[in-house]
Amino acid sequence: MKKRDVFILFFLFTIITCYSQKNIEKLTTKEIKETIDAVGKVIKEKYVFPEIANTIVELINSNLKKDHYKSLSNPEELAKILTKDIQSINHDKHLRVFYNPESQGRESTEMSAEDREKFLEKMREMEKRDNFTFKEVKILDGNIGYINFRGFRDPEYASETVIATMNFLSNTDAIIFDLRNNGGGYPQMVQLLSSYFFDGDPIHLNTFYNRVDETNEQFWTLPYVPGKRLPDVQLYILTSSSTFSAAEEFSYNLKHLKRAVIIGETSGGGAHPGESFQISKKFKVWTSTGRAINPITNSNWEGVGVIPHIKTSEKDALISARLKALDSLKSVNTDVFRNDFYDWHIGTLKAVQTPVNVPLSSLKSYVGTYANLAISLENGVLYYQSGTDSKVKLTPIDNSTFQYGELTDVRLLFLRKNDQVEALMTTNVYGRSDTYTKDKN
Repeated sequence: MKKRDVFILFFLFTIITCYSQKNIEKLTTKEIKETIDAVGKVIKEKYVFPEIANTIVELINSNLKKDHYKSLSNPEELAKILTKDIQSINHDKHLRVFYNPESQGRESTEMSAEDREKFLEKMREMEKRDNFTFKEVKILDGNIGYINFRGFRDPEYASETVIATMNFLSNTDAIIFDLRNNGGGYPQMVQLLSSYFFDGDPIHLNTFYNRVDETNEQFWTLPYVPGKRLPDVQLYILTSSSTFSAAEEFSYNLKHLKRAVIIGETSGGGAHPGESFQISKKFKVWTSTGRAINPITNSNWEGVGVIPHIKTSEKDALISARLKALDSLKSVNTDVFRNDFYDWHIGTLKAVQTPVNVPLSSLKSYVGTYANLAISLENGVLYYQSGTDSKVKLTPIDNSTFQYGELTDVRLLFLRKNDQVEALMTTNVYGRSDTYTKDKN
């Protein structure tokens, strides 16, 4: 089976197995034995690791002989216990037995080719309305691109969204991929996105081995991508325990190619694609039929996840990545002006990371009028007002420097002389400033 079909088929399978199941008929002793035999046969023939498959089959056959399954006449309970037993050998959560009766009245759990195509078309329309899970694309302070998307959708339909995203971020100095809530999808999308960040000869990204047909499918960077390649742009990938499957592949590949810095939590650990097999009129088995083989490690992330370079909580991963990116960009920069630019934004983020508590006495000393500007204090918070304009909240960067509202490129600095506040300076990240003398009461 092509890896591009795995995501769709698993999704279909999940929907199908959720059909209502009424009037469940109890299993006979003969049906229980036949089910155990059929489960063992599929796992022995299809499971990606033959030796482990043999061990699993030995276990359930032994349990059968010991009458562990004799009382499980409820098919849903039998499926649950079998799933627990077959996963117990190597904790592969892809191995599952489902009670999935062939028909329930008018509804069939097997879709016709026509119905399947209609279902897929509806799903593609849903994905289009969801912008193929691309939730947020923007440029953060310091000329750092940010992409938050939730799934690696089929590039046959999602490529235009990817191309637009990459064109928008083509002039950034660094890009952060937020995969903290990305559950995976198509390796072809991994291939397309990865291809933007390499130049020259094709790079071997990954190989998928399939035991069923004894094939190896290799994925390399593409010889052509629409738009600009970004081989020198710094890459950062945010991960969490919810990062899974293709999202892990993207992270794992770029980590071992030394092309990206991974920041956050260890990912979920799912590297084995699989298929479902109908073993009787009442049961299906989902089993891993393949595995990823990274050309550098000759291994994958199954069961262990992608381990980040910088471990931090899911919540703190983004700000940690932004600080890391700014610091790294500053380290390779040779322009003095740009150093001030990076220091500015690093200061802002550190104030967010660890809020500054300015003494109340200092806050009170800043209150007053500065020409046509007014500084007031309300519930321990400073506010700025120009003329009759609305008040703007001031957030401390340090004891005497404050951010103007939500504008991270504008600050107010209170100037002292002989321990007395005598002026207010407004300044921006590009160095422009204006000074206003404090009115004397």
